[in-house]
Amino acid sequence: MRQDVRDVAKQMRVDIIRMLAAAGSGHPGGSLSATDILAVLYFDKMNIDPSNPEDPDRDRLVLAKGHAAPALYAALAEKGFFPREDLLGLRKSDSHLQGHPNMQTTPGVEMSTGSLGQGLSVANGMALAGRLDGRDYYVYCLLGDGEIQEGQVWEAAMSAGHYGLDHVIAFVDHNHLQIDGNNDEVMTVNPIDEKFRAFGWHTLTIDGHDYEAIADAVEQAKATKGKPTVIVAETIKGKGVSFMENQVGWHGVAPTAEQAQEALEELGAL
Repeated sequence: MRQDVRDVAKQMRVDIIRMLAAAGSGHPGGSLSATDILAVLYFDKMNIDPSNPEDPDRDRLVLAKGHAAPALYAALAEKGFFPREDLLGLRKSDSHLQGHPNMQTTPGVEMSTGSLGQGLSVANGMALAGRLDGRDYYVYCLLGDGEIQEGQVWEAAMSAGHYGLDHVIAFVDHNHLQIDGNNDEVMTVNPIDEKFRAFGWHTLTIDGHDYEAIADAVEQAKATKGKPTVIVAETIKGKGVSFMENQVGWHGVAPTAEQAQEALEELGAL
C-alpha cells in the first residue's frame, strides 16, 4: 500500500476530531472505525475524479451508515471535492456539511443517507442502472454492523444475490458496538458472513485497519463474477484515539476542546 494512503488516513482522523470539536456534536466512534476503509477506496481503488464529478463511468460510494458523515467529508475534502476549511462548518446551519450526507448540497456525495437500512437498496439500484446502461462502474456500500439489524438490508441482500450484482461491493464496518451497547447484547448480527453467503454473496472477512487487506479484498471482489461481494471488516470503534477505542460512549458524543487536544496530540497533529 502506498504511503500516501496511510498519510491520508491519518489526516482524515485529524480532520474528524477537529470538525467534531468545532461542531460540538456528531459521531466520532464509527467515523474513526471506517476511516481506513474510506482512505483505501478513495485514494487507491475508486475511479473518481473531483474535476469531473458527473462522469457516468465513475465509481459510486453509498455511505449507508450516514452518521459517519465526518469520515466521508474528510475523504472528500482530501480528494479535492471542496476546501478543507469547509470541514469546520460541520453541522452548522449555513454549511453544506450537515450531520448526515446530502447529495443535493455536498459535492461528491452520491446519496443522501442517515435512515439506517436503506443504503444497500440504493447501491443495488445504481448497479442495476449501470448494467442497463452498459457501464462498468462499481458501487461500494459501507454498512454499519448495528445497521444490519434492519430488515431492509436483508431484502436488499436477497435482491443483489438474485440479480447477480457483481458490481456491488459492500463493506460491513464490524466494530461490534452500536448506540445502545454491544451488538451481541442488543441483537446479535453474527454470523455476518454466513448470512450474506446464504443470500448468494461472495464473502470475505478482513482486518478493517489493514490497508493491504482492504485493497486485496477489493481486488478479490472485482475478480468475482456473477455475485455481489461483502467484505466484513473487523474494526475498532474510535480507532486511533486511545480513550475512544472500544468505548460505546463515543458513538455519538463530540470531544470537548481539551479532549480534542489530547486526541490531536496522539495523532501527531500538535
